[in-house]
Amino acid sequence: MVSLTLRVLHRPEVQQLPKIYQNLGQDYDERVLPSIGNEVLKSIVAQFDAAELITQREAVSNRIRSDLLKRAQEFNIALEDVSITHMTFGKEFTRAVEQKQIAQQDAERARFIVEKAEQERQANVIRAEGEAESADTISKAVAKAGDGLIMIRRIEASREIAQTLASNPNVTYLPGGGEGGKEGGGKFLLGLR
Repeated sequence: MVSLTLRVLHRPEVQQLPKIYQNLGQDYDERVLPSIGNEVLKSIVAQFDAAELITQREAVSNRIRSDLLKRAQEFNIALEDVSITHMTFGKEFTRAVEQKQIAQQDAERARFIVEKAEQERQANVIRAEGEAESADTISKAVAKAGDGLIMIRRIEASREIAQTLASNPNVTYLPGGGEGGKEGGGKFLLGLR
């Protein structure tokens, strides 16, 4: 259900006043304008659905103004201004609009999630290609230079591990060895707390 309120500014055509008073009486405006106003409103509004009434409000207003001007001229009434001042819709339409907005927001959210997943997938592909290229470069370097690069990496990793363990106050390193520093004993790392 749609409820519309019109504001109509009018005046009688001065040359036709005697005819207006004779045919319609002094309350011509109260008898004619509500009748033709409702007639025109119903005929125009029936041509649009509720959503179009909102989105094409200016076009609806222009058509109402045009048709109402023609109908009022038949009764020798000149219309100065016609405008829609208020438009309300039934609860069902309001609920449907809200549900449509929620559905559009959900669709936008889903589209965003899909786009984000696609971007993450592309980033993973690029990262994997970079890692593969890096591995290929290292493989070629090892093939060319021998095991020296791998040994350097092992030494660097051992150094990092030793620095980490040395800076931890809860870890103690006990050198092993037999008596008099003979070799053969084990070396121990103890986690003391």
